[in-house]
Amino acid sequence: METHPLLERITVNPEICHGRPCIRDLRYPVSSILEYLAAGDTVEDILAEFTDLEFQDILACFAFAALATNKKSEVLISFAA
Repeated sequence: METHPLLERITVNPEICHGRPCIRDLRYPVSSILEYLAAGDTVEDILAEFTDLEFQDILACFAFAALATNKKSEVLISFAA
C-alpha cells in the first residue's frame, strides 16, 4: 500500500502523549489539531498559536484523518523504537 508522503510527519512514540499519533514528536496529538479545526479555528489560527507547527503539519493531520476514516485502508505509520 502506498502512503501519502505527508504521513511521515505523523509519529507514534509510546513515550510521547501515551503513544497517540502526534505531529513530528512535538506532543501535538493529531486528534487535538482536528478538534481545533472542527471547533472553527482556521489553519492560520492554529499556526499562530503553535508557532513550531508548519502548514504541512496541518495537511498531514488531514491526510491521517482521511486514511483513518477510509474503511478500505489501514493507517500505517512508523513507531519509535
